[in-house]
Amino acid sequence: MRTGKRESVLILDFGSQYTQLIARQVRENCVFSEIVSFDIPASEIKRRGPKGLIFSGGPGSVYRKGAPLPDPGVFGVGIPILGICYGMQAASKVLGGQVGVARKGEYGRTTFRRVGTDPLLRGLPHRFTVWMSHADEVTCLPEGFVPSGSTADSKHGAAFSKRGKVYLLQFHPEVFHTRFGKKIFHNFLYDICGCRGTWSLEEFVGESLQRIKQQVGRDRVISALSGGVDSSVASILAHRALGERLTCIFVNHGLGREDETEKAIRILEKKFGIRVARIDARERFAAKLRGITDPEKKRKVIGREFVRVFEEQSRRLGKSKFLIQGTLYPDVIESVSRRGPSSRIKSHHNVGGLPSSMKLRLVEPLRELFKDEVREVGRILGIPHSVLGRHPFPGPGLAVRIIGSVTPERLRKLREADRIFDEELRVSGLYGRIWQAFAVLLTARSVGVMGDRRTYDNIIALRAVTSRDGMTADWSKIPTRVLRKISSRIVSEVKGVNRVVYDISSKPPATIEWE
Repeated sequence: MRTGKRESVLILDFGSQYTQLIARQVRENCVFSEIVSFDIPASEIKRRGPKGLIFSGGPGSVYRKGAPLPDPGVFGVGIPILGICYGMQAASKVLGGQVGVARKGEYGRTTFRRVGTDPLLRGLPHRFTVWMSHADEVTCLPEGFVPSGSTADSKHGAAFSKRGKVYLLQFHPEVFHTRFGKKIFHNFLYDICGCRGTWSLEEFVGESLQRIKQQVGRDRVISALSGGVDSSVASILAHRALGERLTCIFVNHGLGREDETEKAIRILEKKFGIRVARIDARERFAAKLRGITDPEKKRKVIGREFVRVFEEQSRRLGKSKFLIQGTLYPDVIESVSRRGPSSRIKSHHNVGGLPSSMKLRLVEPLRELFKDEVREVGRILGIPHSVLGRHPFPGPGLAVRIIGSVTPERLRKLREADRIFDEELRVSGLYGRIWQAFAVLLTARSVGVMGDRRTYDNIIALRAVTSRDGMTADWSKIPTRVLRKISSRIVSEVKGVNRVVYDISSKPPATIEWE
């Protein structure tokens, strides 16, 4: 994605699980950020013209063969560079310093002691808590670098080269546990890079309208509308740009929740006057999914079938060439291993699951945004909270919340359990305080006793998390009384289920969805 003349900072990703948090910290300072591969050429950086570069952390060791290192030319571009953890070590290695195994690795909270006059740390106290996660350390700084802080176990906890405009931190300022992390990013962006903080989501909306118009010209366009937050915002944004040339298509694949989608779509039709074509493809998707148990295959089958339906509707509507999708930045990050050493987590049906032979050209106006940013764009566009406040729901629907094969009977069990979970969260007032909540149908079965007789039935797992953008998440502490009522209702009301469990895993190491 080209940033053009927009004020921006590029984040060179060396594989850290915290890279997305860096991007968020930059955006929260009203500066656009973009994550790129660690080996981006210096010539490409010059062409893009960012105000600064940030090297992320990473799991590797810079002294090992094949270790990811930046193009040495980036240090001659003339813009400030901030190296974090592995990024500090990578910069030191390229610039002539020495990196080795630490005498003692540091993990978690520790106390950092600031010294000197490092502009990056200006205005911070002499001692504060930081978050460490490293087994290697810089044993000898490159020539011209000045130490600016340490911990009990890291002699070089921070350093800088004013002449070279390079600033290095062994700790992670992007994580919540580091005190004054926001101040550090503010110092880097404004005092060191000279940013003015001109980026905003209002600006993004205006840019997006122009980009959509330029990309599609005078053609007719179709939009994939599922009724979820992402597709709703993308569709209304496209409708504002294209008006009557846009037709929204809702494909009922039979894998959704009870009536929730139809309610959201009716709200959008009434408020914005969009045209929505409803396609009943339940039997078609059921046939394609029959016998498939692998989650990646499910996503790819569903992604391909969606595209086939849209291509058919495109021909019916007059050969529309473009398809609007609500793809988000996390979809791209998790689906495509485009970030050097980072691995693909899963293929989102609208990214890695799309067939290479598809004839429609994609328009993805939200591809740069995180989830909460999409909700804010929706508010700017006037989309009601009843639509924007919905929990995220995967494009493949309940197919990836059913572990194993997808059958009508298994869909019934999951749909009923999911409805009960949703209802009780709303009644208890917890729904709006939870990022995402859903039920999962497991392949395992368990012994139970119901009505004085032995049963051997299915298990439902409940998952509820708190998060900001879905890239990291913690399990929600739902009160015991609420969980008790949810469990009791599911076991009593959903035929074929005799046990309910609650997932208390965070992301990482787990993902939010089970598949």
